Amino acid sequence: MTIGKSIRLQVWRVVGLAALIAVLAGCSAEQTEPDACDALPDVLFFDDFNGEQNCGWATYNRGGENVTIENAAMRITVSQRGQLWWTNPGRDFDDVVIRAEARQVAGPNDNAYGLICRYQNEENFYVFLVSGDGYYAIGKYQSGNENVVYLTETGQFLQSEAINQGVASNELRVACVGNQLSLDVNGVPLLTVTDPTFVTGDIGLAASTLQSETGVIEFDNVQVTLP
Repeated sequence: MTIGKSIRLQVWRVVGLAALIAVLAGCSAEQTEPDACDALPDVLFFDDFNGEQNCGWATYNRGGENVTIENAAMRITVSQRGQLWWTNPGRDFDDVVIRAEARQVAGPNDNAYGLICRYQNEENFYVFLVSGDGYYAIGKYQSGNENVVYLTETGQFLQSEAINQGVASNELRVACVGNQLSLDVNGVPLLTVTDPTFVTGDIGLAASTLQSETGVIEFDNVQVTLP
């Protein structure tokens, strides 16, 4: 039996976030161009957040929503219930496979976190999510929609035992190839959907809390390769 879970995620606050990041970037007189972050063979992009390179990720602190690089990981702290927050490195890819280690560090298991691909701007992108209570989905946010639209058959999050629950790590693999979008977790293929809306764009890391409790998610070893 397939068990579904309805999760309503809004992202409208991030419209203001984009402007905030631009202002903060402009305040740095010594801002430099990001490093290529593609030194590994057959890898388009890689970051282990060890401080040896600047891969261009946006970091910020806005009213309790905090995105920082700490302890050799990208940490996203979220406190506004049902709001999706993220960071991007400012790249542009078409068909790619994205891998990353995602760790729930603190907060409620009723959450959502994962990877973004084909990010056009703050109103147009795909997001691949898992939750601390064992659910997953592929979603699309598009101009004109207030909420993320889930591309599962039921339009809801689905449940899987492949997802490590609670304070734990999950190995995420996302493939965006042509109009096919796929999500694997811990080596287990969970979902493939078809959608033609976005064909190129940036990648990203995203997190949300779905309770009135602060959540903390860390990401490490972000890697982008050709399919």
